[in-house]
Amino acid sequence: MNKTIRRASVFCLLLVLALLVRVTWVQAYQGQALADDKHNRRNLIGQYENPLGNIIVGGEAITGSEKTGGKDFGYKRTYVDGPLYAPVTGYSSQAFGTSMLEGVYKNVLNGSDSRLKTVMDMLTNKRADPGNVLTTIDKDVQKAAYDALQGKQGAAVAIDPATGEILAVVNNPSFDPGSIAGANDQKAWDALSADKGKALENVALRKPQAPGSTFKLVTLTSAIENGLVTDIDRQTGIPDPYTIPGTRTPLPSEAGSAACNNVSVRTALRLSCNNVFAELASKLGQDKMRATAEKLGFNTQIDTPVRTNPPSKYPSKKMSIDQVAQTGIGQFDVQATPLQMAMVTAAIENGGKLVAPHMVSEVTDANGNVLESFKDPKSQQVMKEKTASMVRDAMRTVATEGGGKPAQVPGAEVGGKTGTAQRGVNNSLAPLAWFTSYGKANGKQIAVAVVIENSDTDRSEIGGGKLAAPIAQKMMQAWLKK
Repeated sequence: MNKTIRRASVFCLLLVLALLVRVTWVQAYQGQALADDKHNRRNLIGQYENPLGNIIVGGEAITGSEKTGGKDFGYKRTYVDGPLYAPVTGYSSQAFGTSMLEGVYKNVLNGSDSRLKTVMDMLTNKRADPGNVLTTIDKDVQKAAYDALQGKQGAAVAIDPATGEILAVVNNPSFDPGSIAGANDQKAWDALSADKGKALENVALRKPQAPGSTFKLVTLTSAIENGLVTDIDRQTGIPDPYTIPGTRTPLPSEAGSAACNNVSVRTALRLSCNNVFAELASKLGQDKMRATAEKLGFNTQIDTPVRTNPPSKYPSKKMSIDQVAQTGIGQFDVQATPLQMAMVTAAIENGGKLVAPHMVSEVTDANGNVLESFKDPKSQQVMKEKTASMVRDAMRTVATEGGGKPAQVPGAEVGGKTGTAQRGVNNSLAPLAWFTSYGKANGKQIAVAVVIENSDTDRSEIGGGKLAAPIAQKMMQAWLKK
């Protein structure tokens, strides 16, 4: 063999060895990574090769699966009362992925979660039978909120303060997740994405907005906790007309100067006197206000297990004294979701103890064996019991004598707080109408928060009571009258 042929042979042998090394590397070390790659279409096909597991409300499946008759996907997701439960389930789409509980528990629901595999499944590398997700949602509270929100743009959340169980998460407008479940639903997706995708927004959990005067509950809590308020019936000495500290800008209250001049905290909460809560916030200062807000859940991503992203916000950046005063009435850069304001009210109703809010009670395999349980959630004492009692006392006055009267439930104790949040440059946008409340009767309790985004009332504080309180009333009644 001459030298040229020998060199060519050695070179070819080296190429073969390089190919063998590469194949071995891909199969031994990169195989799983390639199999799990999100761009691997075989994974998507595998997800819908068999029926999916279900999301359960009150012992009944609100999801299902149906045969497609197609070549790639054997089944597609179906929904029972899709628009009613969309903020909870989200969607499972062959074309557009997953969201909400469908996304959080995708692997459980499609059978690829390793916890579902039996010994035989592991030996044969067979996809396991899918598991199920049991929610804490109460169908009656959910339906009451959904029906009451028809004709309005907004959202509502209800929580059991004692357990942290989320009883309702409702948005309007909503959407039918079944309309985008298939592989060829682009037109339906485009329709839902129109108008900045409002139908797909989860306002209840994921759209923090100015909470307006409902945030006065946080300000009052902070003032009591820090010894600034010791008696809710004692006159505060805070004048009206009132000028925002550090400015020459007057801060009016809808009730008028005569009604809000040198009033007690109870009266200030009932009439929603801006002067009192702006002054309390300015005296407390940013650090104490932020500390109280953060104990209640602000500036923290909450996993319900659907994550609240972005989280509700109390400003961390250094503020001037006038800006701190404005936060005391739920303006400036304060932002909250209905979930967050329901958490505030839940802690107040529950003696100052905040139980971690959650919308899933258990995750099980196909045989009902529990993979995850949320029946013993974390809790934290975020305010003194005495503080919670004083705030509840003031909230009851709002519901019996103030703008919260429409929230009253016969035979139940109800306390609430209205709110109207200004929006846009020079208040050019319609204000947000808010209402948050608690109700209890017959050993049961509930905390609710409602926001209406397309308020067509005047900019008075009664906006929240007029538009949002009746919705809260229907939700509380659905739970308390069971």
